[in-house]
Amino acid sequence: MQVRADLHIHTVLSPCADLEMAPAKIVEKAKKANLQIIGITDHNSTKNVKAVKKIASKEGIFVLMGAEVTTKEEVHCLAFFEHEYQLDEFQLFLEENSSKIPNPDGHFGYQPVVDEEENILEIVPYYLTPALKKGISAIQKEVYRLNGIFIPAHVNRPMNGLFSHLGFIPKNLEFDAMGITGKTSENDVRKHYDLDHKISLLYNSDAHFLDQIGSAFSLFLIEEINFGEIKMALNQSNNRSVKIL
Repeated sequence: MQVRADLHIHTVLSPCADLEMAPAKIVEKAKKANLQIIGITDHNSTKNVKAVKKIASKEGIFVLMGAEVTTKEEVHCLAFFEHEYQLDEFQLFLEENSSKIPNPDGHFGYQPVVDEEENILEIVPYYLTPALKKGISAIQKEVYRLNGIFIPAHVNRPMNGLFSHLGFIPKNLEFDAMGITGKTSENDVRKHYDLDHKISLLYNSDAHFLDQIGSAFSLFLIEEINFGEIKMALNQSNNRSVKIL
């Protein structure tokens, strides 16, 4: 079957996201956009993922649980996990390697952890966006140790992209796909960065506002909607694949 997915969506927890990006509203907008799979990817934190997942499961939307990680090189990468215990372990990794820059009175933006009813459970006191203390290869290895999915995000962007910051794909770096965003085409990106068709490209919205959710999406050709099928599609294995219209 063919399903529509947007795997780069921020919640209200990300300091740069709109305060309207609450779990229930994200799911409502995803449903209107006919998305069957969404990825929740706050900056360097997974703490709002479970609330979105609880609401989305009732609406028949599959949530890939993860985060958008800023590496030591300031490259943004998406990391996703199948099980909540893996997500929790990765959250500890993020906290242990955070720069812990104070965010007094929401100076860099408010960062609330919320439940399904939008009750504030916690305000993260340190700025979430800065680079972690670990480099891209170390982060990728940690994601794979936890059997996760690793995707360099928006590689075509002039800021925080793999090529804008490093200029090349590091030797021995493993990944499942590369994300692209903005007004571009798959062919243009492949030609510009000389990317082999064996590398799957994933078109995502990088939504920080409700009206951006589903504005960019990819089509997954899979047999059923689950983590394993998504990973196979990203890696173009067993006749699964991803395509961009």
